[in-house]
Amino acid sequence: MLLAQLSDPHIVEPGELLLGGIDTAAYLRRAVDHVNRLDPQPDLVLLTGDLVNEGRPAQYDNLRSILEGLEAPFHLVPGNHDLTEDLREAFPLQVHGEPGGRADGVIEGPLRVITLDSSRYPEPGGSLDPEQLEWLDQTLAAAPEQAAVVAVHHPPFATGIQHMDTMALDAASAAGLATVLAQHPQVERVLSGHLHRSISRRFAGTIAMTAPGTAHAVQLDLGDGRAAWNHEPPALLLHVLMPAGGVVTHLEVIGDHDPVSFDL
Repeated sequence: MLLAQLSDPHIVEPGELLLGGIDTAAYLRRAVDHVNRLDPQPDLVLLTGDLVNEGRPAQYDNLRSILEGLEAPFHLVPGNHDLTEDLREAFPLQVHGEPGGRADGVIEGPLRVITLDSSRYPEPGGSLDPEQLEWLDQTLAAAPEQAAVVAVHHPPFATGIQHMDTMALDAASAAGLATVLAQHPQVERVLSGHLHRSISRRFAGTIAMTAPGTAHAVQLDLGDGRAAWNHEPPALLLHVLMPAGGVVTHLEVIGDHDPVSFDL
């Protein structure tokens, strides 16, 4: 199974620019075109939050018009810039959960994709309720031999980028998530967004990682600098469930990069 992960497109209204200068819609269209050219095609495209910038219906309409171009099936996880109810209304087939509830659920397949809704709009940080963690524990226990990934917008670990670490998954939720995951070794990855960068670490017996954004990147600053973004090349992650077992993750820069063949 091939799972493509895109994250943090921050779509605004048609014709508008994010932060006065970033055409996030154009960037996401390029990402969609890039995914459509992948060979083989992904079995699923997962977008891990901050799908739009202010959670407005017109922004979700704009997002839908872009994602309709994807040839592979896709699924959406809300981030702190999203309103879960409005997101679900705009994408009833691509967002988990019932009206009024969290967007938690499972996509069954050779690699189970389990989504958790950590968004608590308008708070920038994330949280998980005890009921969500209990549901996750039961869901993982139902298929102990099947490889799985858990997708949640807010990363459950500090990254060293201080201004972003203040708005990660809260400490109690991260500890609770770690307690659950430690009991289920079939979890191959915890997949997050939020940081607009590719970052990974060992976490509760598995690997937790964040995906880069489809447009702007959070500036890498491991000191105590002010919040900033830059125009590093956007990218996506490709998670491959190998025939012999286990998941391998590749970073794929978005854009045209023609291969040059050579003989071995």
